Amino acid sequence: MVGFNKNIMRTILIASYVMLIALIVAGVSSVFSYLNTGADRSTMLHTEIQKVEQYLPKVVWEPIQNEGRPMDKKNLKSLENNYLDAWYVRQVAYKTNKIAGIKDYYTESARENLYNLIEHNKGENITIESTTLKHNPTLEFFSEDGQLAVITDKDVVEYKRVFKSDKLVLETTETSTYKIIFLLEDGFWRIRHLVKKNTKPYLNNSKTISVNNLNIKGINYYPQATPWNMFGDMFSKDTIAKDFKFIRDAGLNSVRIFVQYEDFGKANVDVKKLEKLKQTLDAADENNLKVVLTLFDFYGDYSVMNWTLNQRHAEKIVAFVKNHNALLAYDIKNEPNLDFDSRGKDNVIAWLDNMMDLVKRVDDTHPVTIGWSNTESASILKNKVDFVSFHYYEDLEDLNEAIKTLKTEINNKPIVLQEFGLSSYRGLWKPFGSSEEDQANYHKKAQEIIAKNNLQFMSWTLYDFAEIPKEVVGRLPWRKRVQGRFGFINQNGETKPAFKYISKE
Repeated sequence: MVGFNKNIMRTILIASYVMLIALIVAGVSSVFSYLNTGADRSTMLHTEIQKVEQYLPKVVWEPIQNEGRPMDKKNLKSLENNYLDAWYVRQVAYKTNKIAGIKDYYTESARENLYNLIEHNKGENITIESTTLKHNPTLEFFSEDGQLAVITDKDVVEYKRVFKSDKLVLETTETSTYKIIFLLEDGFWRIRHLVKKNTKPYLNNSKTISVNNLNIKGINYYPQATPWNMFGDMFSKDTIAKDFKFIRDAGLNSVRIFVQYEDFGKANVDVKKLEKLKQTLDAADENNLKVVLTLFDFYGDYSVMNWTLNQRHAEKIVAFVKNHNALLAYDIKNEPNLDFDSRGKDNVIAWLDNMMDLVKRVDDTHPVTIGWSNTESASILKNKVDFVSFHYYEDLEDLNEAIKTLKTEINNKPIVLQEFGLSSYRGLWKPFGSSEEDQANYHKKAQEIIAKNNLQFMSWTLYDFAEIPKEVVGRLPWRKRVQGRFGFINQNGETKPAFKYISKE
């Protein structure tokens, strides 16, 4: 019996060995077969940096009039993609001082300089955060055998920050011209040679936009049933139009609405969301309201490597709405100073600065502001914004002095109190909170201060809300309950005492 069991075990082992060899042979054969079919090799090569939406600077090609063989659109797009990927992996390498991905986008001879610089930076504890924001390539030559291409990339806008021992030592934006030679290897365009020349400081040509006719008397708006999800599945233009009529009849002339970066599809903006945004603007126009459009909300990643994705998001939205009659102004970002501690103040300000440049390049007609969460931050980038906006939820007794201080720093631009209000929640989670009568007295006094200081304003908010997403104030019930009672209209659709003071008129 023992001998019989050994024979069975031996047979099983031999069979398993044969099957394993067969699987290996089949796998190798499949690889050779795959490569010989001429199929896309991107799943076999370029494994360190996956082809995802990671780097989308603005690219504007000159008309194709190159010497040599004509290049079709598909080949040109492949060249462009590999070229941008080469920029991306180089920037990752400079930031991390690691060489992952470089061999996939640079030929052997071109890698040497990159490797040497990375090794030097590593030894000196230097890191570089950088991105290119715009490319203007010209195809100069494409060889008859389709294996070599030459481009000139003029006025490449490049932003960089240099750190030594984690301390910022240089921040600069410059334009340069590059001459690049590519070789086609393994189905990919790799950089063989890259020469940088004609570097000069970047000159921002964005202008200050007139705000002579700015006269904001408005309110921050979300539909009552879908707060912070205005453009979701329950979107209703009829509901919004009804609310906008109510707002106009209350003596207001404007609303502030919000675009959420993730919700709108990030760099690939969802066309269905854009259509809902258009319907919202249409509803505002039909009711003689103007719209302040906040371009970024629920977003807090200001890393340089993501700037091009953020800019494509803003570019598409601004280009889509800029000719709409209801549009009044752009608010770049809601309360960005709240991210100073977690993301770094310098990072946030640099992101805002460059985003304003981008918005003004796309639309040089509508003014731009930033929705700062307090008066202390409101003077940041005061020379770039067209009007200054701040939010105020502190004691009204201190507001006059805060405005006085702000006006000494900003004496030549309109100031908008863009958010203010008081919750009327008093209940289980906050038994000593404010009543509806307290809320009414708050708004009465706020309007007196607004009139005294000749401020423009947008209160928070039209409605009380039953559901508050955790992303707004977290999960704690006492915070969510308070957040839900800032409205002038309660959850039963009845106006609260504060409604009498929704406008200073």
